[in-house]
Amino acid sequence: MSSPAPARPRPVHRAADLLAAYLPGSFYYSSARGVLLADGVHSHVRGASGNRAAAAAEALEAAVLAGVENPVVVGAIGFRPDSGSSLIVPAVVRRAGAPGAGEELGAGLHAGNCADAGAGDELVAGPHTGDGADAGAAERDVAGERANASAAERDGVEPGSRDPAREGDRPAASGQRSAKDRRNNGTETPLNNTPWTVVPQPAPEVYAESVRRAVDLIQDGELRKVVLARALDLVGERGVSVQQLLNNLVLADPAAHAFAVDVSAPGDPEPRTLVGASPELLVSRKGDVVTANPLAGSRRRTGDPAQDAQAIADLRVSEKDLNEHALVAAQVAEVLGRYCTELDVPEKPEVMGTPTMWHLSTRITGRVGPGGPSSLELAEALHPTPAVCGVPVGLARDTIAQLEPEDRGYYAGLVGWTDLAGDGEWVVTIRCAEVSGRTARLFAGAGVVAGSDPAAELAETSAKFGTLLRALGAEGVA
Repeated sequence: MSSPAPARPRPVHRAADLLAAYLPGSFYYSSARGVLLADGVHSHVRGASGNRAAAAAEALEAAVLAGVENPVVVGAIGFRPDSGSSLIVPAVVRRAGAPGAGEELGAGLHAGNCADAGAGDELVAGPHTGDGADAGAAERDVAGERANASAAERDGVEPGSRDPAREGDRPAASGQRSAKDRRNNGTETPLNNTPWTVVPQPAPEVYAESVRRAVDLIQDGELRKVVLARALDLVGERGVSVQQLLNNLVLADPAAHAFAVDVSAPGDPEPRTLVGASPELLVSRKGDVVTANPLAGSRRRTGDPAQDAQAIADLRVSEKDLNEHALVAAQVAEVLGRYCTELDVPEKPEVMGTPTMWHLSTRITGRVGPGGPSSLELAEALHPTPAVCGVPVGLARDTIAQLEPEDRGYYAGLVGWTDLAGDGEWVVTIRCAEVSGRTARLFAGAGVVAGSDPAAELAETSAKFGTLLRALGAEGVA
């Protein structure tokens, strides 16, 4: 008499394992919701701008018919409607809880150990087994934020804001070393011990002149806001390690939306990877709950308590920054209002901190009804927000094409994932670089409105380069 085969237990991974298991060509995405690492290609998702959500839904249904259990679509979409996309249904998906939730990150990569822990354990996308861990981590984060609210106010930090840089000022929780300790112990490893060749695209004075021209256009016509970006090409003597760059970004800010996605196109001489750590959630959906967190209005974070307190105070009362932020939050709320049965929009923004910047932030939440839009459908409807394009969108996009000498490619686009139920998470691809061979092209932008100062907008882009420059071990080169 035969007996039924025992059910194979689903592997349980740690966030650190999946970070160490990343290899060039993998798709990596992490946030407070958890870590997703995908490898291989079951199928490509084809679809024109505005129709990619429908194409993703068809690809997911086809994957189910082909025997794929709980498939997901992952990838990135470029800034312009005619930009490329790199959406796929991967062959292998592994998940873990959020980075830094009670575990040490980076130990494997610190020693150069890039072993693929658990490779091949899952040939399909399983249920998000980290949800329980994520929920507990989220509750701990909220409790910690509340407990430190008074201290945050004394230091000039917005109560309840995400403030990872404070790790260096207090003991780390759950056995996690502070950011300062990780740097002192060398876990955040420099990528290039030789000098970088830095080529700004365009030259700083050309960018400042573009801002002046944009201000003139705003004063003379229908344009209300436009986001102008510039790039830095960093060229090293050796190839840039995407794996180490990603590791450094996650270690520096485990709460960020970190990502690495292969965006190679036919004709590229070498593989091309989009890698970054975005602070800006475009939209997420979990069940019927929808969340967006637009950012606009920024100041450099210096690490000096007095200077940072002043920067926060300035943001809270800056008419220019508050007006710029209001344009973004209003459009995001208007778009989500078309899809949501209920919507909660705070009356005024808070100040959110990252290790390098302070941002005005509005967290918008809502609910969708049964059979509502997928996370990717919502993301397509929102993109591009005024945070990366402008108002009105069409005119701002044309102005960007006129004033920016370099094609943005995937910068200011979106990256993330969606599943068969429509759940998923998509972020704005800022604080990022496209890496190919020995070159890393970094991007940063600033919102131009009436009264914008070209020197101030140039300085803001320089500050925003800091996230990637620090991770590359190239602070001070630009």
